[in-house]
Amino acid sequence: MLLQRIITASVLAALIALAVFNLSSEYFSLLIGVIALIGAWEWSNLVGIQSYIKRALFLVVLVLPMLGVHFWTQALEIIALSFDWTDVRTYSGALEWLVVPPVLFWIVVMVVIRNAPTGVLQITMKPIYKLLIGGFVLFSVWMFLSRLKAFYGAEMMMYLLLLIWTADVFAYFIGKKFGKTKLSPDISPGKTIEGMYGALFGGALCGVILSLIYGFNFLVASDFVLLSVLTVLISIYGDLFFSVVKRQRGVKDSGKILPGHGGILDRIDSLVAATPFFYAGILLIYRSIE
Repeated sequence: MLLQRIITASVLAALIALAVFNLSSEYFSLLIGVIALIGAWEWSNLVGIQSYIKRALFLVVLVLPMLGVHFWTQALEIIALSFDWTDVRTYSGALEWLVVPPVLFWIVVMVVIRNAPTGVLQITMKPIYKLLIGGFVLFSVWMFLSRLKAFYGAEMMMYLLLLIWTADVFAYFIGKKFGKTKLSPDISPGKTIEGMYGALFGGALCGVILSLIYGFNFLVASDFVLLSVLTVLISIYGDLFFSVVKRQRGVKDSGKILPGHGGILDRIDSLVAATPFFYAGILLIYRSIE
């Protein structure tokens, strides 16, 4: 089982790296959109929507705001070229504010799960509200992954992915070796406090290495290390959030599309929570040094 997971993860990592560095922003956005829609299909099943028509309608509803943001960004880029603006980010401030709701959402999720894990499992909610939550978080991850690559480059996009992957590896091996205290046994019995600290250490290490590679000054390096650690922390609770939904549904995995891993949501659950938070942090750091 572990070998199968490693093989699948290695193949996926290689394909994603190729996509990050070789696809244009438009095609990368399209690829992320397809992945998000597959995740939305799995989500609709997790929340108890059995009708294929209703699940397909959910995908349509999710596509509409994606198209709106995509064409709005394209229009800004055309205008920027026409008026010789060097940085289209300056003229897309209205969309940047959209990062605030998902960041606040994931902070609230983290606080609630941390303080009342059993109570979270007992929350009942109509499927339509669960659909709205799923659409909201999947739209957010698509939007801010797309904008991260488009506005901050493939290297920063790749750093976020490496950050989450490194945290997962550190969490697994340190948790396996030293894990004794359960992080949230009612939600995810396999996760430990020691594994979480391992993930946070991995995040800090990534931030230090990035700062050394790019020669950041102490203040900027400190910001990147702190952002990396907090992004990993949020990602852990993103994983737990999806575990809550799966436990309420009574399933182990969100799907079967990825051998050894389950569904798309099982693979991107940490990234879904991490992306808006990381994007907001990068936005603040870049504005402070420009």
